[in-house]
Amino acid sequence: MLIDAHQHFWNLADRTGHWPPVDLAAIHRDFGPADLLPELARCEVTGTVLVQSLPTIADTIYLLETAQRNPFVRGVVGWVDLLAADAPAQIAALARQPKLKGLRPMLQDIPDTDWITNPALEPALRAMQAQGLVFDALVLPRHLPALQAMAQRHPSLSIVIDHAAKPEIALGRLEPWRGHMEALANLPKVYCKLSGLLTEAGAHPTAQALGPYVDHVLKVFGVRRLIWGSDWPVLELAADYPGWLAMARALCRAHPDMDDAGMAAIFGGNARRLYYLD
Repeated sequence: MLIDAHQHFWNLADRTGHWPPVDLAAIHRDFGPADLLPELARCEVTGTVLVQSLPTIADTIYLLETAQRNPFVRGVVGWVDLLAADAPAQIAALARQPKLKGLRPMLQDIPDTDWITNPALEPALRAMQAQGLVFDALVLPRHLPALQAMAQRHPSLSIVIDHAAKPEIALGRLEPWRGHMEALANLPKVYCKLSGLLTEAGAHPTAQALGPYVDHVLKVFGVRRLIWGSDWPVLELAADYPGWLAMARALCRAHPDMDDAGMAAIFGGNARRLYYLD
C-alpha cells in the first residue's frame, strides 16, 4: 500500500499575506482534491497525510472537513497555538476527530531558533502525547540542536522531521546537518520524512545532487523510520509527482542493504504505523 505522507491543499482566498507569493506562478492558485486525484491514480497511491500550511485553527478545521469528504486522505496534521493557555483543551477537542493524527508548529517561520525549548510549551506537548498525536517538525538545519533537546525531554512523544530538515543541497553542504541528524536518529521515537528535497536543490534538482542526503538519512534512520512524502503541490516548483516518486524509489533502491520489505516500509508501512492510519 503506497502512502504519500506529506501533501497540502489550500485556497488562495484564505492566504492573504501568506506564502506562496505571486511570483511562484506554478503554485500560486487553489489546490484541492480534484487536482491531486489524477496524480494519485497515475502513481497508484492509495492514501495520503494532509498537512497544514497556515498557522490557524480555521485551516486545521478546513483540512479535517476536507478529509471527511475524501476517503483517500487517511490523516491530517493540523496546527494549534502551543503556547496558548488553553492549548491542552484545544488539542483534546481536535483529537476527537479521528483523522487528526498530528500537529505542526511552523518552526521555520519563527525567528527564535530555540522556540521549541520554551518551558511554556510543556503542557501542550504533554497533551499531544496523551492524545497519541505526532509532532511534525518543520525545521531548518539551525533548529536541529533545539529539536534534539526537546525530543530528549519528551522521549515518548513521536516526532517526524519534515523534509529531512531542508538541508542545503543547492550548496552541497552536509555539515553540520549530517551530525545533527545522526544525533536525532539515535532517539528511537524520532522519524524523518523523505520529502521536500528537490525544492532545496536549486537549479539542479537531480538524483545525483540528492544522493548524499538520502544516503545519510537511510543510514541513520534506517528503513523503519524513513517515510516518503511528495510535498505536493510545492513539489511542482521542481518536478512532477511521478518524477519525484520514481527518483525517490531509485535512490532508496540503490542503497546496498535495501530489500522489498524496506521499500514497502518507506513508501507506506512506516507512515501507517507512525500516524496510526486506517
